[in-house]
Amino acid sequence: METAVPETVSQQQPDGPPVAEAIGVTKRFGRNIALDRVGLRVTAGRTHALVGRNGAGKSTLVSILTGLAAPDEGEVRFQGHPAPAPADRDAWRSRVACVYQHSTIIPDLSVAENLFVNRQGFGGRLVNWRTLRTRARELLDTWSVPVSVDTLARELSVEHRQLVEIARSLSHGARFIILDEPTAQLDGPAIKRLFARIRDLQEQGVTFLFISHHLDETYEICSDVTVFRDARHIVTAPVAELAKPALIAAMTGDSTDLETAVPRQAPDAVRAPALKVEKLTRVGEFDEIDIDVRPGEIVGLAGGGSSGRIEVAETIVGLRRAAGGSVLVAGRPLRGGGVRAARDAGIGFVPRDRHEEGLILSMSVADNATLTVPHKLGPFGLLSRRSRDVLAGTAIAELDIKTDSPQQSVAELSGGNQQKVVFARALATEPRVLVLITPTAGVDVRSKETLRAVVRAAADRGTAVLVVSDELDDLRDADRVLVLVQGRLTARFDKGWNDRELVTAMEGLL
Repeated sequence: METAVPETVSQQQPDGPPVAEAIGVTKRFGRNIALDRVGLRVTAGRTHALVGRNGAGKSTLVSILTGLAAPDEGEVRFQGHPAPAPADRDAWRSRVACVYQHSTIIPDLSVAENLFVNRQGFGGRLVNWRTLRTRARELLDTWSVPVSVDTLARELSVEHRQLVEIARSLSHGARFIILDEPTAQLDGPAIKRLFARIRDLQEQGVTFLFISHHLDETYEICSDVTVFRDARHIVTAPVAELAKPALIAAMTGDSTDLETAVPRQAPDAVRAPALKVEKLTRVGEFDEIDIDVRPGEIVGLAGGGSSGRIEVAETIVGLRRAAGGSVLVAGRPLRGGGVRAARDAGIGFVPRDRHEEGLILSMSVADNATLTVPHKLGPFGLLSRRSRDVLAGTAIAELDIKTDSPQQSVAELSGGNQQKVVFARALATEPRVLVLITPTAGVDVRSKETLRAVVRAAADRGTAVLVVSDELDDLRDADRVLVLVQGRLTARFDKGWNDRELVTAMEGLL
């Protein structure tokens, strides 16, 4: 059931000539529909917000709007004309550019070299360095970018790197710029300066598509907003006509459509915490985080894209080094730091990206499932295939992993079954504490339910579980949810929380 949009909200596209349009765009990746006949119309001289929860289809549309991916159906148009051929990169660069959260400028080159990378000769075979610097200075002056052309890019602040990237995009002729999470690494004063520059550029004829997890920024800088949910277009409206509650409702959908928590016995409130995080700090990422998780308790740590939730989790498990504070397991501080110290202390871990961090795709299901327990596979460092396959077979049965055999390559499994193998590896050590980052990302509904059941079963056995996610379904079974905004804990929700209230807190709107 689609979210009901208030009658006072106009769903007509904004008036004026479109700089960019996506018309009936559909994109599939295998059986997964990333975009389902979506539309977007960005009006010249305005800043248009594109918002939606993770998995809504925003990133896929950006790839299509910038020519990095082709739609399976529908079309993209710029200023009323069809998009260039996919191979004509110069034509794409003259129409649209994207400034990503993670900078694409080259750290070891100067500002001037970055501005004209791959075109330093201006059509000639040799670089005239005086001409390069002069052209770069003229470009920076035109767009009021306050940096020296000779500065190495690595010496620039995040704010100035973004402005250099915008200037580089404008030098190609593009007057439509996509800003993807531009404020994620900026502090308050830098955000205000960025917004001032956006307004200045708008007055000079530049149009922006603004993507951010912080909805208050949408209301501050944007004229129009489009909401995607579950790969579909939900609503487009002037920002002034769409109140925050209605915007959040459009993003989340009816709460009756979302799955509910499965009843569980409450954990023993008297028992000492199995995981205790005290004043944990990493400069620029999060500050003085306190978290307690008792045996048998599931605690959620929620937050938006730049909240710091992932950094907190990765610091707890030893992937990052804290600048201050401590992590205690069963009352004892971790010794030595690092992933091995965390594992030896009794922390099991499911990382956020199973392909990059969770699996060795060239190895079998059995090898991946038992990577954390070589001591169980044989004495004196000798690995017994029989022991390995017995352990793996138990995990395959308990997690309902669909595989031909323990020897099957993990690369041949579906995404949901691969994620179950990552869970099996984390659980193989019989951990006291289980830290899960977006544990059901990219899996089908049935696998999601299986994994949620695995988490509940681990808690029922007395494992302390910390679920770190911005996906509501991942947090359903939590006994309480802590909310992190820009590196600080700002709210707590007990079991039975309301979807809109939690999303509102995660977006920093409470």
